[in-house]
Amino acid sequence: MRDYNEKRDFIRMKVDSEVRISDPESGNSWTGICRDLSGAGMSVEVDSPFTTGSQLAALLPSNNEAFPPLESIVEVVRCTELDNGRFELGLKIRQVNR
Repeated sequence: MRDYNEKRDFIRMKVDSEVRISDPESGNSWTGICRDLSGAGMSVEVDSPFTTGSQLAALLPSNNEAFPPLESIVEVVRCTELDNGRFELGLKIRQVNR
């Protein structure tokens, strides 16, 4: 049973896995750490800030051959500076490509 703090449409799973984020328009790409993942979005820690509303491509590799990597189009809905100088992105999954 989920506790009160987890009353969302999708349960968040702790991931702590490397994720590759890229900007399809500029071709720039970054590596971050996906901290958690749900059916609607993900929380990613990165070195640089991103503008809210940015549309990015995200590739989350799989450590299990039975599951393919997650390739998606995401939107930055939140960017918060952390105490360690890095940034936490709230990414909404707009489209799953694979």
